[in-house]
Amino acid sequence: MKLALDHHYSPLIAEVLRERGFDVIAVAERAWQEEDDEPLLALCGDEQRALVTNNVADFAPLARAWALEGRSHCGLIFTSDASLPRARDTIGRYVDALASLAGDHPKDDGFTDRIHWL
Repeated sequence: MKLALDHHYSPLIAEVLRERGFDVIAVAERAWQEEDDEPLLALCGDEQRALVTNNVADFAPLARAWALEGRSHCGLIFTSDASLPRARDTIGRYVDALASLAGDHPKDDGFTDRIHWL
């Protein structure tokens, strides 16, 4: 599975995951951080990347709307600050969790239209 990390996350997570052999980008590395939610999800789809995001309030309704329209996305992986805070001292936890998830789903299309909570 290929991943894109929304702008909420440290690009260091993507760097470490790449060192471990995973195809992961941080949206800031592609200058996608200024994109609105729908174009960002479409860009991820163009590259067959599941999007890791903390922005459940915007992306969950967007995924539902796309489903009603018959549109597909390459997957959404949601996180919560309550269970997995976004902080410097949790970068390793993010790396381990995403490496495990990506390792369990190696195909690029393995998360099509799926929503997963880390």
